[in-house]
Amino acid sequence: MSKGVRELLEKLLAFDTTSRESNLALIDFIRRHLTELGIESQLFHDDSGRKANLYARFGPVGNGGVMLSGHTDVVPVDGQRWTFPPFELTEHDGRYYGRGSADMKGFIACVLAAVPDFLAQPLRMPLHLAFSYDEEVGCLGVRSVVDFLKASPEKPALCIIGEPTEMRPVYGHKGKLAMRCQVQGHACHSAYAPRGVNAIEYAARLINKLSALGEVLAEKQDARFDPPYSTLQVGTIHGGAALNIVPQDCQFDFEIRHLPEEQVDSVITELQRYADDYLLPHMKQRAESSAITFTPLSRYPGLLTDPQSEFAGWLAEWCGSNEFSTVAFGTEGGLFDEAGVATLVCGPGSMDQGHKADEFVSCDQLQRCQLMLENLRLWMKA
Repeated sequence: MSKGVRELLEKLLAFDTTSRESNLALIDFIRRHLTELGIESQLFHDDSGRKANLYARFGPVGNGGVMLSGHTDVVPVDGQRWTFPPFELTEHDGRYYGRGSADMKGFIACVLAAVPDFLAQPLRMPLHLAFSYDEEVGCLGVRSVVDFLKASPEKPALCIIGEPTEMRPVYGHKGKLAMRCQVQGHACHSAYAPRGVNAIEYAARLINKLSALGEVLAEKQDARFDPPYSTLQVGTIHGGAALNIVPQDCQFDFEIRHLPEEQVDSVITELQRYADDYLLPHMKQRAESSAITFTPLSRYPGLLTDPQSEFAGWLAEWCGSNEFSTVAFGTEGGLFDEAGVATLVCGPGSMDQGHKADEFVSCDQLQRCQLMLENLRLWMKA
């Protein structure tokens, strides 16, 4: 593995880009790195100005080319027992430890280290770079880049997202819809419980309804995915103040991870209908102020690229593996694909190490990623 990759990874890991924090220091580092190589870049900030996406392209003018994409944010380390400092690079036994080493700063380090080699040769098509924020909280940040690409006369034709797949090419993943349900009831002393509206009880009825809807989703199966059907689960629930008070408020969050071609809006419609037509009339009989509201939290589409396409064949050659598969986790790939950019996923490391204490990427995986980028460079040579 080249010295440049290690040095870049060490610098990238030192930035605490947990999704709740700003990523501007890391983005500024990448921008300065590219500027020193003579590459201009564009920033797309969020509304607060604390976060930004970076987009750059170089090579011949015109439409097409390949985009290398990755997210800069990482998941929290709170509550995890780390043996190694999470925001420092620690090399041990052929592995590089640190938060984001696998997911997915290892890939970004490989890309940045490879840029001078791409610049050193004439390219027959442009190379695009896209580094985003807030992927870990629902693929929220990249959407400004997607909108830009949709309107651009120089949109890339192909995209490789370097999420950790152990350098195996991935052609598909599920989409996700995350929602919040807030139930407002009516509080009273628990000795007079029938006079109140128990928000937790009505939330429980909604959760039971979700469970039944999840069973219906599971009837449609696709063996290419694991699990082979769309899943629905409630992840958090909060409500109540004290045992002797009928709870006035309850809130729960749920998600649907759905097959790429599955339409799941009907699930929300059915849940809303159940709330409006059955639960609310009973609640309002006791308290007119009772309410049930649903709020979207995040959403991204699934990805399903043809593994028999020319692009898939090329990627198999570049990364040295034709073992195409799907993954259970989501990526920004579906958004790029919807924008008309054919997208596949392939990157160093394993998600078995991502999001855990002592996250790591192996030196071997980084070397394989370097080889993929070298093969891509040769393929793009004029």
